[in-house]
Amino acid sequence: MARIAGIDVPKEKCVRYSLQYIYGVGDPYACEICAGCKIDPTKRTKDLTDDEVNKIRKYIEVHGAEHPVEGDLKREVSLNIKRLNEIGCYRGIRHRKGLPVRGQSTKQNARTRKGPKKMVTRSK
Repeated sequence: MARIAGIDVPKEKCVRYSLQYIYGVGDPYACEICAGCKIDPTKRTKDLTDDEVNKIRKYIEVHGAEHPVEGDLKREVSLNIKRLNEIGCYRGIRHRKGLPVRGQSTKQNARTRKGPKKMVTRSK
């Protein structure tokens, strides 16, 4: 199993799809990595040589400033949310309350953000 950017990528999948297991790497960036390293994207991860795996690691490290992945990206996102919370803007308040941030309706939906239904018992 190849270890890239601190993640064990699956070895039975094509390189293009196994790179997407890294947080911050989607399909376009995975294709860009394959093109930049001159690796066939349909090649299986288990068939990669150590030299090719090192090329991929190096490519991700070099382009880390313009396209952060894994820990750097997670840190950046959490700092952005923390900043919104501190300045007390609408989005920060929605994050704090655990409600949808981008204008979605919450009357019937938003169960993912709000959690399971809380039953209100009526007392006599």
